[in-house]
Amino acid sequence: MDRLLIQGLRAHTTLGLQESERAYPQEVWIDLVLFMDIRAAARADDVSLSVDYAEVAQAVRALVEGVQRYTVEALAEDIAALCLQRPGVQKVTVRVRKPHAVRGAAAVGVEIERPAP
Repeated sequence: MDRLLIQGLRAHTTLGLQESERAYPQEVWIDLVLFMDIRAAARADDVSLSVDYAEVAQAVRALVEGVQRYTVEALAEDIAALCLQRPGVQKVTVRVRKPHAVRGAAAVGVEIERPAP
């Protein structure tokens, strides 16, 4: 199965358990792998037969900036559900990281993989 990649997408959202974390939007880093068959798009050299990276990135950023979650896990599930609504996407891997959330670590986060329903 082919993979479309979006790496290092950055967005700001209200996320966390502590009041201090929820006082202002925090940056999150998002990596996506969308699994699908891209052969038709490659043969025709036509993005309309695939997934438009820019449109997915914009939709994910709008989602993330429009929700408030307590956990990175819930945010990752939201993003996965959004990606799986795209025609042809058979599976998605979503990684969401919070930079500098834990002292001494560049980032903490989760990675989930979900199949299309």
